[in-house]
Amino acid sequence: MSSPTPPAPAVPNDARQKEIKIVSHSNLFYWWPVWAVGFILFVMTLVHGQRMAIVPPETKAYHNAEVQVHEGDKDITEKKRDVLVLPEGKHLQPEQGAPEDPHLRISNQKTYGVLFAIVLLLVIVITNVPLRGLWSVVVIVLIIALSIIFALAEYNGRTWWDYILEALFRLHIYINAAGYGVISLGLFAIWLITFVFMDPQIYMVFTPKQLRVRQEIGGGEAAYDTTGMVVQKQRNDLFRHWVLGLGSGDLIVSTSGANAHHFDMPNVLFVGYKLRLIEEMLREVQVTQ
Repeated sequence: MSSPTPPAPAVPNDARQKEIKIVSHSNLFYWWPVWAVGFILFVMTLVHGQRMAIVPPETKAYHNAEVQVHEGDKDITEKKRDVLVLPEGKHLQPEQGAPEDPHLRISNQKTYGVLFAIVLLLVIVITNVPLRGLWSVVVIVLIIALSIIFALAEYNGRTWWDYILEALFRLHIYINAAGYGVISLGLFAIWLITFVFMDPQIYMVFTPKQLRVRQEIGGGEAAYDTTGMVVQKQRNDLFRHWVLGLGSGDLIVSTSGANAHHFDMPNVLFVGYKLRLIEEMLREVQVTQ
């Protein structure tokens, strides 16, 4: 009587399910400081609670003026009031009917608009001008050197920094609360849709024996053998990958064999950690072979 054939050993779940997914994000990911700062300034502008009056040119401001107001059948005299006097023949909006009271919420802090403009310009430069490796060091050294030069150089008894800071303090940029809110909310909505729904459509999935790749939204998925595959991280752009990207980076993957391909995966989050996982998995495959 023959004994029953023993069942084949089960493949461990880790071996069957071990996958490392790499997602390539668009440069829009690095724009999060713009909507984040915009939301903060939106709230701070609302907290200030001030209003903006829109007046025609040549309007004059007076302190402690006496104003007579005709309201209904009564004449009201207001004393010691600060007033804006429009030129003769000019009227507040709307010109027909009762004028609107100032209702546009704004802050009298000119630094809010200047800060928002600086953040916006820095993000535009950092996301569009790549500074990898040595170039990042050169730019940092140049910034430090210029800062020292501006602090030491003098003109008419004042340093260059005095003139630069004075010019910045004289710069007035005002954006009302709705401006901050609309810009930030619109940018955040686009950023979130792109980050959550669009970016994950371009990916790589590493398994012990196979690499699956999708290179465009709506495109097909191609599979490649991991034998002889080379995975490396491109040199960091210090400002883009660390200041804005919080540890992101660009990944380069090259397959071998008759069907050799070269893939660039820009803007991968936590690229250093994921690269270590991929290298460990490939080493395990080589050991088992």
